[in-house]
Amino acid sequence: MPLLEVKNLTVYYGTVLALDDVSFHIDKGEIVAILGPNGAGKSTALKTICGLVQLNGRNSGQITSEGKDITGLQPYELVKKGICLVPEGRRVFGTMSVLENLQMGAFTLDKNQKLKDRLENVFDLFPKLKERQQQRAGTLSSGEQQVLAIGRALMLEPKLLLIDEPSIGLSPNFVQLVFEKLKQINSSGTSILLVEQNARTALKRSHRGYIFETGKIRKKDRCANLLEDKEVNEALFYS
Repeated sequence: MPLLEVKNLTVYYGTVLALDDVSFHIDKGEIVAILGPNGAGKSTALKTICGLVQLNGRNSGQITSEGKDITGLQPYELVKKGICLVPEGRRVFGTMSVLENLQMGAFTLDKNQKLKDRLENVFDLFPKLKERQQQRAGTLSSGEQQVLAIGRALMLEPKLLLIDEPSIGLSPNFVQLVFEKLKQINSSGTSILLVEQNARTALKRSHRGYIFETGKIRKKDRCANLLEDKEVNEALFYS
């Protein structure tokens, strides 16, 4: 039974068809990459899973988690079910400290010891955040803000982490760091659904991939096969 399954997802923005009868899944323990050019519908898929785009009117489809229908649930309800989003652009609370940002990520926790334990887990994964915990988040570098956004989502120990364009605006060193940490997070038991423009890096670090084009899935396969696919190489413009 898939950890998450999306069936026949169709989404409009006004009169524009953003997703056209799209279906995909992610199994427990996987990193799955959604790739494709701008405007292909990748981020729309994540936003719909997270309840930020509602399936009503002309929008249709079904989303299940471990066989249970979660279609139409609000974002806060999905967070409680272990599905957390790291949005594009990081969106940290710039005037709040690193520590306060992490604490905001644990808003559903009701026990101080749980909060302390999860903070330590995040600090073990991202030691720089521990060093900077009293610093205002808005003064961090782009790369540090990205790891803070990931750390904030991890405060709820999600079973599925949805990550939208984590490498945008980052230096090559931080891109490598972020993807190394995602592999580490996955090795600890968290499944990851990743939307990413950096196709080669994403395919090298993921198990399976879906190639989106103009709201449809053009190809799907194991990432090792997609890396060797000439058509995929041409479509995603990497060498």
